[in-house]
Amino acid sequence: MKSEMIISMIAAMGSNRVIGKDNDIPWHLPDDFKYFKESTKNHHVIMGRKNWESLPHKFRPLPSRPNFVITRQDNYQADGATLFRSLKDALSKAEEMGEKEAFIIGGGEIYREGLSFAEKIYLTEINGTFQGQTTFPEFDKEQWIEVSREHHRKDERHQYSFDFVVYKKR
Repeated sequence: MKSEMIISMIAAMGSNRVIGKDNDIPWHLPDDFKYFKESTKNHHVIMGRKNWESLPHKFRPLPSRPNFVITRQDNYQADGATLFRSLKDALSKAEEMGEKEAFIIGGGEIYREGLSFAEKIYLTEINGTFQGQTTFPEFDKEQWIEVSREHHRKDERHQYSFDFVVYKKR
């Protein structure tokens, strides 16, 4: 019986596609953290080594979900995570374990590679331009359909307005 696992990517990016600066997030949006946590809870999360290292120690591994880390470094240690040499191997293992929806959570290099596998993209589109060297890859909007958009206004806890957008591959 073939599994029907959905492969999703989840990210937040500024209007200039920036997702990270110096291995950190250049904004603080509590409701986006909550959205990420609720969306990925009880699902496999797959990330690159640098993304793993950017997580605060108290959140490593991300709780309530299997953490898969992609690295080409031999003898790398990621306590609480399972290591893989390739994204494809990590996705295969998640599927083998009965995952219904695996989440690719970054960073930039893993997102670029993940685009060819992804069927859904959960993208928080932040209305702001940010300095940073890590970006979310361009994707052909002709190949994707926007299935939902939820706007969040700027408020006392959020310095920027943003939209939770879900895209599905056509």
